[in-house]
Amino acid sequence: MSIADEIKDSFKTGSVLTRLIYINLGVFLAVNIVLIFFFLLGVNNIETLNIYFHKKVLTYMMVSADLTKLIFKPWTLITYMFLHSNFWHILFNIIWLFLFGRIFLRYLHEKLMLSTYILGGISGALLFILLYNIFPGMKNLPDEMLGASAGVMAVAMTICFYVPNFTVYVPLIGPVKLKYIAIFFIITDIMQIASYNAGGHIAHLGGAIYGYFFVQQYKRGKNPGRVVNNLIDSMAALFKPQKRRMKVSYKRNAKEMTDMEYNKYKSQTQEEVDRILDKIAKTGYDSLSKKEKETLFKMGNKN
Repeated sequence: MSIADEIKDSFKTGSVLTRLIYINLGVFLAVNIVLIFFFLLGVNNIETLNIYFHKKVLTYMMVSADLTKLIFKPWTLITYMFLHSNFWHILFNIIWLFLFGRIFLRYLHEKLMLSTYILGGISGALLFILLYNIFPGMKNLPDEMLGASAGVMAVAMTICFYVPNFTVYVPLIGPVKLKYIAIFFIITDIMQIASYNAGGHIAHLGGAIYGYFFVQQYKRGKNPGRVVNNLIDSMAALFKPQKRRMKVSYKRNAKEMTDMEYNKYKSQTQEEVDRILDKIAKTGYDSLSKKEKETLFKMGNKN
């Protein structure tokens, strides 16, 4: 399947990857519409307009490393990662998110992408805040930051660490394994910390650190993003009509499973049944694979 076909299918299915792109684009358009509104009101001088717009709008969405500001704007730890300064800024972030996001979804669940993007973005902001308040040299740089880069970096580095030997084709270079791409990104960001955009490069490293941490925990059977996923599911449930849920009953051989293993098995099985039911609701029973049909039939017979 070509990249164009994958893009088309991605937007058709409405995956988490697609929704993240939509949200970033939507916020970018909304912010620029407000900027146009200020321009039409008579703030015509470009320099004055940018200063005025920053004070009236952006400052309430950008995350600040100044703790005296951050304490009054804690929501900016989230909002900053959906905010972009210009067209090229958002374009490059969306391209990288899509390229690595489609590989991510080949190996990991959509919910993991959402929590990785959010927690990676928060990790990037926290690392920026920490270093800003430790090293005096950082005080000479802007204390505010915006952009999806840390969240995108977390998604990219997660899949690079998860399947390091997965090979992609890089124009003008040829086939390259993801582990080498990860090394290149990390070294590049470290080398550019001593620049005007130090906050952005530090945030990238924060996102990469979360990606590495997530993979290590996930391979041990843990999901660091579970709290975020559960919170989002709870919020989404408030806006969804109640649906009939297939209850799955279980029989356990006490000698074969501990209580922890049993509860984990029960939770995973119920999640799989819910996923299959959601798929039926979206695309119909015929869209199920043979394995999914067998799973549904088997669980149904246990009721």
